[in-house]
Amino acid sequence: MDWHNYEEIAAMVLFGIGFALLVLDRNLIKKNIAFAMTDSGMYLYLAAKGYISGRAAPIITDGVTEAERYINPVPAGLVLTGIVVSVASSAVMLAITVRLYRKYHTLNLDEITRLARGEE
Repeated sequence: MDWHNYEEIAAMVLFGIGFALLVLDRNLIKKNIAFAMTDSGMYLYLAAKGYISGRAAPIITDGVTEAERYINPVPAGLVLTGIVVSVASSAVMLAITVRLYRKYHTLNLDEITRLARGEE
């Protein structure tokens, strides 16, 4: 097996585990953690794809302006933007989770749905 792309493999495993937990788990806190795992996997993948071995950061030094000497800065910018959006969405999800827990006294999504419909 070729292990030259171990960052991409780790990113896919992290994303896969997070996505599976996001879909299958009914606990809202665990869903928030799974959402963060999928985000982390995606950011790791983008960062790994943006890195090119042997190239420098895109900061011009010594008058070298050839693009072939530097890595592409776009994936790093996407990762930073995604992290900011992820932090904001995680804060909103956790705030909603706290409100739901205060109202229904449970974190189980099935139980919250049943109580919200008025089924006893």
